Amino acid sequence: MQSGLNYEKEKRQERHCCQEDTRHTYRTDEEKKNMISRLKRVEGQIRGIEKMVEQDQYCPDILVQVSAATSALNSFTKVLLSNHIKGCVATDIKKGDDDAIDELCTVLQRLMK
Repeated sequence: MQSGLNYEKEKRQERHCCQEDTRHTYRTDEEKKNMISRLKRVEGQIRGIEKMVEQDQYCPDILVQVSAATSALNSFTKVLLSNHIKGCVATDIKKGDDDAIDELCTVLQRLMK
Protein backbone atom coordinates (compact mmCIF):
# COMPACT_ATOMS: atom_id res chain seq x y z
CA MET A 1 0.00 0.00 0.00
CA GLN A 2 2.85 2.39 0.81
CA SER A 3 4.34 2.03 -2.68
CA GLY A 4 0.97 2.99 -4.18
CA LEU A 5 0.98 6.20 -2.14
CA ASN A 6 4.52 7.00 -3.27
CA TYR A 7 3.54 6.39 -6.90
CA GLU A 8 0.59 8.78 -6.59
CA LYS A 9 2.79 11.41 -4.93
CA GLU A 10 5.37 11.09 -7.72
CA LYS A 11 2.67 11.38 -10.39
CA ARG A 12 1.28 14.49 -8.68
CA GLN A 13 4.76 16.05 -8.61
CA GLU A 14 5.35 15.19 -12.27
CA ARG A 15 2.07 16.89 -13.11
CA HIS A 16 3.18 20.05 -11.29
CA CYS A 17 6.71 20.03 -12.60
CA CYS A 18 7.88 22.94 -14.69
CA GLN A 19 9.06 21.45 -17.95
CA GLU A 20 12.51 22.89 -18.63
CA ASP A 21 12.02 23.31 -22.35
CA THR A 22 8.47 24.72 -22.27
CA ARG A 23 8.37 26.35 -18.82
CA HIS A 24 4.78 25.30 -18.13
CA THR A 25 3.22 24.05 -14.93
CA TYR A 26 0.41 21.57 -15.25
CA ARG A 27 -2.41 21.99 -12.75
CA THR A 28 -5.49 19.96 -11.97
CA ASP A 29 -8.87 21.39 -12.91
CA GLU A 30 -9.55 21.95 -9.21
CA GLU A 31 -6.30 23.88 -8.76
CA LYS A 32 -7.05 26.04 -11.80
CA LYS A 33 -10.60 26.67 -10.60
CA ASN A 34 -9.35 27.76 -7.18
CA MET A 35 -6.71 30.07 -8.62
CA ILE A 36 -9.06 31.62 -11.20
CA SER A 37 -11.67 32.15 -8.49
CA ARG A 38 -9.15 34.04 -6.36
CA LEU A 39 -8.10 36.19 -9.33
CA LYS A 40 -11.71 36.97 -10.27
CA ARG A 41 -12.32 38.08 -6.68
CA VAL A 42 -9.35 40.47 -6.91
CA GLU A 43 -10.55 41.68 -10.32
CA GLY A 44 -13.98 42.44 -8.86
CA GLN A 45 -12.40 44.32 -5.98
CA ILE A 46 -10.33 46.41 -8.38
CA ARG A 47 -13.42 47.24 -10.46
CA GLY A 48 -15.17 48.26 -7.23
CA ILE A 49 -12.26 50.54 -6.32
CA GLU A 50 -12.38 52.08 -9.78
CA LYS A 51 -16.09 52.88 -9.33
CA MET A 52 -15.40 54.35 -5.90
CA VAL A 53 -12.84 56.72 -7.45
CA GLU A 54 -15.24 57.64 -10.25
CA GLN A 55 -17.92 58.40 -7.66
CA ASP A 56 -15.55 60.54 -5.56
CA GLN A 57 -15.88 58.27 -2.54
CA TYR A 58 -14.12 59.18 0.70
CA CYS A 59 -10.37 58.34 0.60
CA PRO A 60 -10.28 56.13 3.74
CA ASP A 61 -13.13 54.02 2.34
CA ILE A 62 -11.17 53.48 -0.87
CA LEU A 63 -8.02 52.68 1.08
CA VAL A 64 -9.84 49.96 3.01
CA GLN A 65 -10.90 48.38 -0.28
CA VAL A 66 -7.36 48.67 -1.67
CA SER A 67 -6.10 46.89 1.43
CA ALA A 68 -8.65 44.10 0.91
CA ALA A 69 -7.62 43.69 -2.75
CA THR A 70 -3.94 43.66 -1.79
CA SER A 71 -4.61 41.01 0.84
CA ALA A 72 -6.52 38.87 -1.66
CA LEU A 73 -3.69 39.14 -4.20
CA ASN A 74 -1.14 38.27 -1.52
CA SER A 75 -3.21 35.22 -0.63
CA PHE A 76 -3.16 34.15 -4.29
CA THR A 77 0.62 34.65 -4.37
CA LYS A 78 1.09 32.47 -1.28
CA VAL A 79 -0.93 29.62 -2.83
CA LEU A 80 0.95 29.86 -6.13
CA LEU A 81 4.34 30.01 -4.42
CA SER A 82 3.50 27.05 -2.18
CA ASN A 83 2.41 24.97 -5.18
CA HIS A 84 5.58 25.93 -7.04
CA ILE A 85 7.84 24.93 -4.15
CA LYS A 86 6.02 21.65 -3.46
CA GLY A 87 5.85 20.74 -7.14
CA CYS A 88 8.40 22.28 -9.48
CA VAL A 89 11.20 23.07 -7.03
CA ALA A 90 10.95 19.80 -5.11
CA THR A 91 10.93 17.77 -8.33
CA ASP A 92 13.93 19.64 -9.74
CA ILE A 93 15.91 19.17 -6.52
CA LYS A 94 15.14 15.43 -6.52
CA LYS A 95 16.44 15.31 -10.10
CA GLY A 96 19.66 16.98 -8.93
CA ASP A 97 18.89 20.36 -10.51
CA ASP A 98 20.08 22.78 -7.86
CA ASP A 99 19.47 25.73 -10.22
CA ALA A 100 15.87 25.54 -9.02
CA ILE A 101 17.03 26.82 -5.63
CA ASP A 102 18.76 29.82 -7.22
CA GLU A 103 15.68 30.55 -9.31
CA LEU A 104 13.47 30.34 -6.20
CA CYS A 105 15.78 32.74 -4.34
CA THR A 106 15.56 35.19 -7.24
CA VAL A 107 11.77 34.95 -7.29
CA LEU A 108 11.57 35.51 -3.53
CA GLN A 109 13.83 38.57 -3.81
CA ARG A 110 11.51 40.03 -6.45
CA LEU A 111 8.44 39.29 -4.35
CA MET A 112 9.93 40.97 -1.30
CA LYS A 113 10.76 44.32 -2.93
